[in-house]
Amino acid sequence: MMRKKSVSASKASLVLFLCQMISALEVPLDSKLLEELSQPPTITQQSPKDYIVDPRENIVIQCEAKGKPPPSFSWTRNGTHFDIDKDAQVTMKPNSGTLVINIMNGGKAEAYEGVYQCTARNERGAAISNNIVIRPSRSPLWTKEKLEPNQVREGDSLVLHCRPPVGLPPPIIFWMDNAFQRLPQSERVSQGLNGDLYFSNVQPEDTREDYICYARFNHTQTIQQKQPISVKVFSMDSLNDTIAANLSDTDIYGAKPVTERQPVLLTPTGSTSTKVELRGNVLLLECIAAGLPTPVIRWIKEGGELPANRTFFENFKKTLKIIDVSEADSGNYKCIARNILGSAHHVISVTVKAAPYWITAPRNLVLSPGEDGTLICRANGNPKPNISWLANGVPIAIAPEDPSRKVDGDTIIFSHVQERSSAVYQCNASNEYGYLLANAFVNVLAEPPRILTSANKLYQVISDSPALLDCAYFGSPKPEIEWFKGVKGSILRGNEYIFHDNGTLEIPVAQKDSTGTYTCVARNELGKIQNEVQLEVKDPTMIIKQPEYKVVQRYGHVSFECIIKHDSTLLPTVIWLKDNDELPDDERFLVGKDNLTIMNVTDRDDGTYTCIVNTTLDSVSASAVLTVVARPNPPFDLELTGQLERSVELSWIPGDENNSPITNFVIEYEDGLHEPGVWHYQTEVPGTQTTVQLKLSPYVNYSFRVIAVNEIGRSQPSEPSEQYLTKSANPDENPSNVQGIGSEPDNLVITWESLKGFQSNGPGLQYKVSWRQKDVDDEWTSVIVANVSKYIVSGTPTFVPYEIKVQALNDLGYAPEPSEVIGHSGEDLPMVAPGNVQVHVVNSTLAKVHWDPVPLKTVRGHLQGYKVYYWKVQSLSRRSRRHVEKKILTFRGNKTFGMLPGLEPYSSYKLNVRVVNGKGEGPASPDKVFKTPEGVPSSPSFLKITNPTLDSLTLEWGSPTHPNGVLTSYILKFQPINNTHELGPLVEIRIPANESSLILKNLNYSTRYKFYFNAQTSVGSGSQITEEAVTIMDEGKMAMASRQVDIATQGWFIGLMCAVALLILILLIVCFIRRNKGGKYPVKEKEDAHADPEIQPMKEDDGTFGEYSDAEDHKPLKKGSRTPSDRTVKKEDSDDSLVDYGEGVNGQFNEDGSFIGQYSGKKEKEPAEGNESSEAPSPVNAMNSFV
Repeated sequence: MMRKKSVSASKASLVLFLCQMISALEVPLDSKLLEELSQPPTITQQSPKDYIVDPRENIVIQCEAKGKPPPSFSWTRNGTHFDIDKDAQVTMKPNSGTLVINIMNGGKAEAYEGVYQCTARNERGAAISNNIVIRPSRSPLWTKEKLEPNQVREGDSLVLHCRPPVGLPPPIIFWMDNAFQRLPQSERVSQGLNGDLYFSNVQPEDTREDYICYARFNHTQTIQQKQPISVKVFSMDSLNDTIAANLSDTDIYGAKPVTERQPVLLTPTGSTSTKVELRGNVLLLECIAAGLPTPVIRWIKEGGELPANRTFFENFKKTLKIIDVSEADSGNYKCIARNILGSAHHVISVTVKAAPYWITAPRNLVLSPGEDGTLICRANGNPKPNISWLANGVPIAIAPEDPSRKVDGDTIIFSHVQERSSAVYQCNASNEYGYLLANAFVNVLAEPPRILTSANKLYQVISDSPALLDCAYFGSPKPEIEWFKGVKGSILRGNEYIFHDNGTLEIPVAQKDSTGTYTCVARNELGKIQNEVQLEVKDPTMIIKQPEYKVVQRYGHVSFECIIKHDSTLLPTVIWLKDNDELPDDERFLVGKDNLTIMNVTDRDDGTYTCIVNTTLDSVSASAVLTVVARPNPPFDLELTGQLERSVELSWIPGDENNSPITNFVIEYEDGLHEPGVWHYQTEVPGTQTTVQLKLSPYVNYSFRVIAVNEIGRSQPSEPSEQYLTKSANPDENPSNVQGIGSEPDNLVITWESLKGFQSNGPGLQYKVSWRQKDVDDEWTSVIVANVSKYIVSGTPTFVPYEIKVQALNDLGYAPEPSEVIGHSGEDLPMVAPGNVQVHVVNSTLAKVHWDPVPLKTVRGHLQGYKVYYWKVQSLSRRSRRHVEKKILTFRGNKTFGMLPGLEPYSSYKLNVRVVNGKGEGPASPDKVFKTPEGVPSSPSFLKITNPTLDSLTLEWGSPTHPNGVLTSYILKFQPINNTHELGPLVEIRIPANESSLILKNLNYSTRYKFYFNAQTSVGSGSQITEEAVTIMDEGKMAMASRQVDIATQGWFIGLMCAVALLILILLIVCFIRRNKGGKYPVKEKEDAHADPEIQPMKEDDGTFGEYSDAEDHKPLKKGSRTPSDRTVKKEDSDDSLVDYGEGVNGQFNEDGSFIGQYSGKKEKEPAEGNESSEAPSPVNAMNSFV
């Protein structure tokens, strides 16, 4: 069922609807309809009912009306026709009813006083204006009067009467002096509503001769002045003879000094009065009282409350003002004047009357022939107004009869109207306080439907939002409206549409498929008309990436994103707001396409930022808050309270936390007595605490400051607090870190850490230094020294223990008894060398040394350990001496043996041992000689392969750099490498040790060979060196092959060779790259995988004393050096543990001198025989593979 906004079935509601419709059409009707549609006159503008004019200017009485056809105008004056054509001073504006009375060219305004009424008439009826009362304003002069001086006794009340001339409108009254300065007013002196000046009590300063009342007439812009009034205030003491002559003896002698008096009301008089005010006006009630002291006025409403929000007090509470009064404000209002002597009161009975006011004003009716309707005119007032009707300006009782019209009190009922029933009706509601006049026409029209909406109007809406398609129409009788979609669409029905009474079609939720052409059809019994409109449904604008909440530090930068999606046919505009206002005009704000960036953020940038996206059809927005954080502001207002000898309470007020909560406060102090300008940490408290009890030390001039801390950082320090000097006291503590160490064999140096200034607790800080020899029954020897940190005791035995203590004292006394420490007098060099030094050679590179400990008494100091000096005398294989450089190993503590690593095989060594104390080394033990056995040699120094022929190669080599024994022979192994990089059979040759070259014959031509070469001693083979070489090609065979097959000129062969050459070039590049990167043959990889592990490097320990040095050719074992397997220290070869190794460059040791190095040998495995690959092939071999 079609959903339609309901229209009541009652005739009255229908009439009201049509009336609303036609009134709605009056303004927006197009010009064509206005030209064709008849309408009775309507008054649109008129002068006020009570029209006071300036007598010096032309009088303009307004009367404007509209209607179709345009109305004509006429006027009445004082109830009779006003013929403007007979008065040359009066004209009517063209196309208007406004009268202009020419006063400036000789006319007099008084001659045109009266009651005027305008009538606007056309063929459909006549409308009339209000009765307009024209009165010229008046500003008469004050009448001449002789004013006697006012002589008043001090303390009496006084009223200065103004009595201004009666003007139109009434003048505004104010009091001034001769200098045109307003007279000051107060609770004691004030102006009443009638313009009089009231004195509750006069004072001597009120004496003056220029009290002047002024009356200002606003209409004529004139001010009238009253004659000045003189006031003289006297007292009995100052009564002169002239005044006394005018007073009787009784008056003089009966007068009393100024006395206080209770209040008496000056206005209003009596105890009660009445006041009538009209509804909607301002109610003003006044009470002015005399009395001494000056009374205070208070207002109440009996039986009720003064209305809130509408009640005001003026003139120092002497005037009660209630605005917009209503009948509910009627009642008794009491004013009470009170001073210390009593009170007076007055009750004003207020009655609120009401001029007529509308309840329901009549409204225009537009009817079709045969329809019914009503005009309703309802008004209220106090007293209740009388309702009367007029038709076309004539009382309805004497107006031409209309059978369709019936008057029923405040209602006119129309039945089966015809076109001749058109008229303008006037409703007049009046009582004694005024009247209301309203025009309402009845317009009976017979018009075919008209559609006022433009043809093919385009409507654009956003998807999922309502679409309102207008079909503004007019017709009489009222047309029926139907909607269709598309050219041949059916009538629209159903819940997805809403059909409004004004013809509008509403699609509550428009979708994309709602796009199209819609047709509106309006029909009544006089005809039918239709109109098409277009609807386009657009995609909504969306913010797909909204700005997010940001926290940024001051002077940082921040960016808000606002990424949008919109219909491609709509052009969006993006606006950024800060706190719902425009962005600041600041170059720090950078607005990009999809973002807003703020550089160098300040505290003022804190707030809510909103991204607004507008199109012609929709608007979306998203907001985010920016919080600017910073280090807190420094605390302030530091205050010290509760000062005691050892404590004080510090309080402060936190500074602004700058959007980051304060986590804690740091309290620092300055000692202005001992370290002025230096601030020290005292304590810290949580951020919620603003007071702290601080512990203090004696004899310190404290100043405190507070630093606030939040997540961003620390604030600037607060201003320092006031200074607080604590009293002196004995020292609380003694020096710390007391030590006794001799610097010479015959002294004892006692040192300590001095007390800081604030630890002295008073002036005159000194130290009492005491000592005695330990385990000897001696008395303490003491000495008092100044504020120093060292004392030297001379003449002591060498290295003797002493008991030592140091006690602080100042001018007030001693610190508590100090604790004792043990020190020693100075050391001397050890006296004897270790004895019974023995050496056990473990293997060719390792030896173990033993010695007997020296007696502790001969050490003459703290035993630090033993040092072993050893050096190579000569190599047994070369029989040559070189420069001797000693090596040193240190063994901590009371050890009696140690290991000597890193020895060279087949060499002669010497060593000695010395004991070490804090002073230095003792004498050396006698030198001990030992020899190391043979070892495996190092690799030959070089291997060169020269003179390649078809079947031979020449090998040359150099002897090993370190033979490590007597060489017995060289071992040469070699094997061929075929074209597929596989290794052939391995051949081994033993060569005498005295040879240095060899020619290998009977080799294959154009073949690559790999050679393995090493030396041997009686112990075994050393590490090997490898090389590769190639025999040369047989040129004869190559020439024979060329003669047999001459294919070099064949095209296919040339192409094949080009491809092969390109392939070779690529292969060569790959081979060189792999070789440069260290590529290995499979055999090489296997050799490396199975090789013996190398000897690990021995890290030099940074010993406390002793050094290792070696300038000979035989360096300590390095990473990558190769040691024969028989050098490896095995458990079955030695009973010594690794902890027996000393400190030095050849090993790494623990603090007790134990060695944590590792000894092992590495020997390259023999070359693999058989079909194994070797290194990457050379370019020569690659070329040979094609021959």
